[in-house]
Amino acid sequence: MTDTIFALATPPGRGAVAIIRISGPATAEVLKGLGVGTVKPRLASVRNLRWQEQLIDQALVLFFVGPNSYTGEDTAELHLHGGRAVIEAMGEALIGLGLRPAEAGEFTRRAFQNGRMDLAQAEAVADLIDAETNAQKAQALGQLDGALSQTYATFRADLLKAMSLVEAEIDFPDEDVPDNLARTAGPVLDKFIADLQAALADSDRGRRVREGYRIVLLGETNAGKSSLFNALTAREAAIVTPIAGTTRDVLDADIVIGGYAVTLSDTAGLRDSDDVVEAEGIRRARARAENADLRIWVRSPQTVGDDPAADYIKPGDLQVLNKSDLGAVTPKDDIEHLSLSTVSGQGMDALHQWLATRLARDLSGADFPAVTRERHRRRLVEALEAAHQARRALDVAPEMAGDDLRRVSDALSRVTGAIGVEDVLGEVFSSFCIGK
Repeated sequence: MTDTIFALATPPGRGAVAIIRISGPATAEVLKGLGVGTVKPRLASVRNLRWQEQLIDQALVLFFVGPNSYTGEDTAELHLHGGRAVIEAMGEALIGLGLRPAEAGEFTRRAFQNGRMDLAQAEAVADLIDAETNAQKAQALGQLDGALSQTYATFRADLLKAMSLVEAEIDFPDEDVPDNLARTAGPVLDKFIADLQAALADSDRGRRVREGYRIVLLGETNAGKSSLFNALTAREAAIVTPIAGTTRDVLDADIVIGGYAVTLSDTAGLRDSDDVVEAEGIRRARARAENADLRIWVRSPQTVGDDPAADYIKPGDLQVLNKSDLGAVTPKDDIEHLSLSTVSGQGMDALHQWLATRLARDLSGADFPAVTRERHRRRLVEALEAAHQARRALDVAPEMAGDDLRRVSDALSRVTGAIGVEDVLGEVFSSFCIGK
């Protein structure tokens, strides 16, 4: 990292202020090349910025001396006026001074490589930028503050207890150590395995907060799914007609309920159909139901037939008895239900409250989730598989258990980037925006 980089850190386009970030060993010289002169670190100064004797802008300049900066290098911020001509002129000047445009996520990647944050915290930066709900923001801030890293540090501390017992017997067979010392690691390893299993069982919680909780509306044709979809999204997102089978594909909308991000899906009515297009829509509805976090079965007094959606409803799902203004519907046993009318609005407040309570129950927790990305889940699965192998080896070949435990340690360390990071850096930083 001997080169110096720059990037626009504010959204492109016309605006009141545009901020250009600079990072690298030549930062101080670049400021001098722009006519800034000497500025006190961490103190905002107004300066005229010039290049090739032309005034570019009068800007606010900030200079941070490494390692006490975001990237750990000398960095600067140029707070320019936000006109396109100013931004383009400054970019040309910086390239003329030998800088190159930064790649996506390169500032945060340098912060990681310079020890300013670990890999899990770097991911939190991207999540915080993308956060659209309070829950997403809170989770990202917790991870940025080190909550996820601390969780994995606790895992590693427990693992080290087991490793030390195994390694002591392997490395010091002639020393004064108790016989069968490695086997005493069994209970320690059992607890460690239980903790990993609990973390994996809870793995969907972090993913749901970050990516969105998936709610799918199911039911027969003309049950009012699209009307309910429109009511929950507060806009005419789906076409509603009296014709059965109007909805033929899955329609998604992103909404917020109780501070949590939700992806709501309207689906084709479930029935037997010889229409090729409608049949494909029904297939997609069934597939979406299989992957839903919550299925809402919409029924109404107007629907007839054998309730084909019943095969996809299970305890924990919700029945919405729609069109209550037209008559009553008998709910199915053992499935929670609410009555409402999307026409009159009766029962909609109760539905919103029910959904908010359900999301809080499923997504909140006393402990920070050990998984917020698929990458974390894969590492935990690897660690758990190796831990099981180590447990089985303890009684027959302690030296093999030691190898397995080192594989566990490696898998856990890859989450925070303590080891073996080169193969995951591209995966992590490719989703970042330019300038961060």
